[in-house]
This record gives sequence, C-alpha cells and structure tokens, in this order.
Amino acid sequence: MNAQLRNWDDLRVFLAVAREGSLSGAARNLGVNHSTVFRRIAGFEETLGVRLFERLPTGYALTVAGEETLGIVERIEADVTTLDRMVTGQDLRLSGTVRITATDMLAFWLLPGHLRRFRSEYPGIELEIIVGNEALNLSRRETDIALRIGNSPPETLVGRRVGTLEFAIYGAPDHCAAHPGADLAQQDWIGFDNAHAPLIRQFEKFLPGMRPAVRSNSVACAVRLAKAGLGLALLPCAIADLKPDLIRIADLPETFGLDLWLLTHEDLRHTARIRAVMDFLTPALDESLTATEKNPDA
Repeated sequence: MNAQLRNWDDLRVFLAVAREGSLSGAARNLGVNHSTVFRRIAGFEETLGVRLFERLPTGYALTVAGEETLGIVERIEADVTTLDRMVTGQDLRLSGTVRITATDMLAFWLLPGHLRRFRSEYPGIELEIIVGNEALNLSRRETDIALRIGNSPPETLVGRRVGTLEFAIYGAPDHCAAHPGADLAQQDWIGFDNAHAPLIRQFEKFLPGMRPAVRSNSVACAVRLAKAGLGLALLPCAIADLKPDLIRIADLPETFGLDLWLLTHEDLRHTARIRAVMDFLTPALDESLTATEKNPDA
C-alpha cells in the first residue's frame, strides 16, 4: 500500500474527479481517456480499502471518507507544487517549456506575431498556449504565465500591467445601414456570459438594463456574430478596428477600459525562461494596444 500511495498520479486523478464531479470531466482535465480515470479511481479505492465516491446518476460525489481524503490530498498537492515552484524558480536555463494561458481574442489576434518573433530570439524555449476563459491556477502550476483582463489582479500573483484594452461599439455595415440613427438601447446586442464579468460590469454602467439577443463566452465568436449582422457588439478596439467588415458605431467614455496584465507566480518570477517571455511580451503587447490609439484608421 505504501508503494501505491507514493504514486502522485493516483492522487492527481482523485483530485480531478473530486473537483469535476465526473469521470468525463476529470478525463478532459487530465488529458486522458474515461477508462483510465475509472481504473485509477477503482485501484486507489482498493488500495485504501474504502469507497471514496458515491456513483450517482448525476456524477461522482465524495463519501465521508472521500471528504477526509480530499483534505489530506490537497495539503499534499500544495506541498508538491510549492516544491515544484521553488525548484523551477531557480532554473537559470533559457530552455524548456513555458505554458501561457490567454483568452481566445488575445491568443488568436494579439499573441501569434509576437510569439513568432520570440521564438526566433529564443529557439530553446518551447511555448504551450492554453486558450480559454477559465482562470487557470498558477499556484498549482496549471500554467506558468497568464494574460488576464481586469482592473484588480489576484494579490497572490506578480507581474506587469501591460496597458489598457480600450473598447468601442461595433457593427456590420449592412446591420448599421438597416438601423440608421437607432437608439442604442433599442438595438439588438451581442453579449457575453459571466466568463467576461469585468466587461459586463463596465458595460452595465454605460447602458443599464441591456439584454442581449445572443450571448457568447467567446470574444472571437462575438466578432464573427457582429460581422454576420446579428447585432452590435462591445469589442476591443485593438482587434475590431483592424476588421474591414466592422465599423465603429460609438465610442465609450474615457473611463471605460480594462487593464491587461501579464502575471506569474512569485516563486517563478526569477526562472530564466519565464522571465524571458515576460520581458519580451510586455513591450510587444503594449505596442499592439497603443497602435490603434495612435492610428485609429489602421
């Protein structure tokens, strides 16, 4: 049993199932198949001699023993990740992998050109881009660097404010021609879900009570929906101003904007490969954000 418990992979699988509440969710999280998770959990329960989960029609729920095990395993996880960060933080090599997480709009439109230039300068550093709106946990090393939008980053992270992401209201030419001079409050709108809560809160101050005709968790999708003429959309100027099939309908107050942050965990800030990415992307992204402001007709 002691040899089996030394296998950290079993503990990771247990944590994934406990957090996701299902085998399929845990499998997606871990990047393995459903049957692998099933076998790992069954083997872990057999080793401990106790049932950790109740198999319910709605998913996997922790038993009392599972709840107690979860607390212990989470403390082990914290110790393992602390050790990992400490060791990685002392790595002075300009080689290895750096994981970057970013929302789709940043990953699709702002990062690619900069990362191509970065790779030409640092060929020994491999980049892994994780696209999504989920706030991946830097403390658990789910990612090394996070590009996050908002005016108050978590206090547990360190990094740099790259600049301010300015927004305006955009629509397709055909849609705007069909609704000339219409009150903004009476227009069809493309909105966002709670994954973009900072943006929703800001816009609510500008146009209270706006109810979108269609909603998405993706800014990239919102751009396509606006181009298709489904309604007006609140979009970042650094992206939408470059789209010839979108026109800027209205500007927003100068106070409307969201900061773009490049963040990492404090224990990783001195890792050479992570510092190289941070040092390169900070001025590069700032240049992207200010280019439209300097030349709004770009």
